[in-house]
Amino acid sequence: MQEKNIYLRALEAEQGGDWAQAHELIKDMVTAEAAWVHAYLHRVEGDTIKAAYWYNRAVQPVCTTSLDAEWKALYREFQELDR
Repeated sequence: MQEKNIYLRALEAEQGGDWAQAHELIKDMVTAEAAWVHAYLHRVEGDTIKAAYWYNRAVQPVCTTSLDAEWKALYREFQELDR
């Protein structure tokens, strides 16, 4: 069985209440995907300035939906990487 990709693991860690672990998993990665997860994590944290920076790095618009809706969209997006 293939291990889940790091983006899903980070999202699951955050959803499980471990923001620090989620951040640790992706903070040093330089992919657009990691930047997008990083943006979401800073949005969860309430740091809109850092979030905007990471959305820009991800080449994504700043998200204005609910955190739950964004989490679900990210999760669906990164599930596709495992198929």
